[in-house]
Amino acid sequence: MPKTAQKKLPPQLSVETVSRMPQQGRSKASLERMLSSARQLMEERSSEEFTLIEVSTRGNVSIGSIYLRFESKENLVRAVIAKTMEELRTAEDAMLAQLVKECPTLDDFVPAFVNSYAAMLTEYASILRIAMMRAEHDPQVAEPGRTAALTVARKSCDAMLSYCEMTTAADRDVRANNAYLVIFSTLARQLSLGSTRESVTKQDWSTLKHGLGKMCTAYLKAD
Repeated sequence: MPKTAQKKLPPQLSVETVSRMPQQGRSKASLERMLSSARQLMEERSSEEFTLIEVSTRGNVSIGSIYLRFESKENLVRAVIAKTMEELRTAEDAMLAQLVKECPTLDDFVPAFVNSYAAMLTEYASILRIAMMRAEHDPQVAEPGRTAALTVARKSCDAMLSYCEMTTAADRDVRANNAYLVIFSTLARQLSLGSTRESVTKQDWSTLKHGLGKMCTAYLKAD
């Protein structure tokens, strides 16, 4: 009886998995300039529309050294996304830890979370848009992206559930998840994140965040 074919998973996305990693300090510095220059170009243009010549010029690295580290421009783009996502994960963890430490009640935490998360997503919006567009056709970006999204959702829900004011209803886990999804989806739409690049609404950003915080707090505390 033939064995069932197993789906081959894409390799874990990281700078190491999509590049040839240097060993010497000078070469490591050169790699950092490549990544930094490519990221700057991607952020400026909100797209992958840049050339390796531009990376070479801006980063003061040779074309040969770029191809020594990356087999293709595709892998350079993946490396920029991987490095940015790693930074974002670290920032998200630090943000949640700091908010839980500074916010004594759920009424304090939720609005603070909305504001802090909005600021963080705004900072990384350009690369997030590119990553979401690429995820539609690139499994190396799609799978890690889904994992990262589920991880921050779980950690955010755990932070909400750590407050004693959180409703004791049987569906408290569901409510925390729903609140997170509403917060993320609303902020993402406002920042035009997502593959469709929908236009942002004309609603005042501060008013939106204030209302979002109050609405989700009330929902989480409802009997």
